[in-house]
Amino acid sequence: PPPHTHTGYCLPLKEGKATLHSPRMKAIRTAFQGLARRSRVASQSLRNLSADAKPGKVSEAGGEVESVESIIDSRVTDQREKSELTRILYGGAFKELKASHVDQASKAAKEGYVDFKAYTIEAKPEQTRPPRRVKIAAVQNAIVAPTDAPVLEQRNAIFKRIEQIIDIAGKAGANVLCLQECWTGPFFFCTREKTPWMEFAESASSGDSFHFISELARKHQMVIVSPILERDDQKQTIWNTAVVVDQTGRYMGKHRKNHIPRVGDFNESTYYMEGNTGHPVFDTIYGKIAVNICYGRHHPLNWMMFGLNGAEIVFNPSATVGALSEPLWSIEARNAAIANHYFAVGINRVGTETFPTSFTSGDGLPAKNKFGHFYGSSYVAAPDGSRTPGLSRVSDGLLIAEVDLNLCQQVRDKWLFNQTARFDLYADSLDDYCSEEFEPQIIR
Repeated sequence: PPPHTHTGYCLPLKEGKATLHSPRMKAIRTAFQGLARRSRVASQSLRNLSADAKPGKVSEAGGEVESVESIIDSRVTDQREKSELTRILYGGAFKELKASHVDQASKAAKEGYVDFKAYTIEAKPEQTRPPRRVKIAAVQNAIVAPTDAPVLEQRNAIFKRIEQIIDIAGKAGANVLCLQECWTGPFFFCTREKTPWMEFAESASSGDSFHFISELARKHQMVIVSPILERDDQKQTIWNTAVVVDQTGRYMGKHRKNHIPRVGDFNESTYYMEGNTGHPVFDTIYGKIAVNICYGRHHPLNWMMFGLNGAEIVFNPSATVGALSEPLWSIEARNAAIANHYFAVGINRVGTETFPTSFTSGDGLPAKNKFGHFYGSSYVAAPDGSRTPGLSRVSDGLLIAEVDLNLCQQVRDKWLFNQTARFDLYADSLDDYCSEEFEPQIIR
């Protein structure tokens, strides 16, 4: 292809390799060459961690990079260039949230080995509506006890860790908080084993996790989204479910996962099938929220339906690994926020989970007992296309974003996506597609 023509950034091709002419490009090349060296150092540091490593640190990250942001912070020193890089990557200059209580939360997070970040996303002042500021909190965490420990030991260890992180969110003044997918245990679905993993399943409205979360919600006057493995005691069925608990600790309702993966080691259909709760939106005192669980983020119509039902914040609690989905991660929730005029919150667990029994992946390779690295990187995307930086790829984390929900309507009024959409046309076309007599509309 022809070389880039901006002064100082020309990359002419010579014998199949790009040659760099400007001092600035040489500096950039040097910075990226440092990545391999940083990765080797990180790998050795992780190997040196003791068996009783501090909570929040992933003990077998295999030299995983901490985050894209950590690379930028350490390698891009020119403030003008960093500002421009931020504009290009994140859609604008994000602002850190500054307040004394946030500083106290940050200090508690540091003491508890929790990656803590807090930002603010503003809307334009209006004459007829006051700001509708809401603090969103996203939590990512690794499991605490080994997967061969008794079920209650594993679960209670996570409860203790989550209580610590939610208490920090409370110090930061969080209003609405969401945990990661199936947060009460390891993501064991890769194993296809029923014992002992089915013991993690529980009632959505009366299980141990509900009572645990209810108490914390009441304590902090916080709406909490708690994604669990649900056991429906009446029909004796299992579901992947997000439970919504209001700020008084009341069970508000639930949403069951609409889309079940059938790819890689995500053998979830061995345990549960597609949900039956539609696309509910929960009208909380802090705003209208919805939950698009994990694999649903790959389906644009799933995102769309939550928006059509009036959602202002849509959480995407997930459990996904780098080898499969990391190139998609930073794009999908952001696209959804843009297309549907709401805030979208991508939340991913973190760490590498090792299971007692090896399992195969149907790919002809030898059996293994590790799923892969859950890369965290949780973030909040806004309807104007901007987003926050992500949390760590290797550590427990808490992300706080104070947003103004007025931005949803402001962006909707600007772009008029709902007005220019052709829902009637799409409905007719989808109706045709669902018919046994469907023929693609192809002209030859």
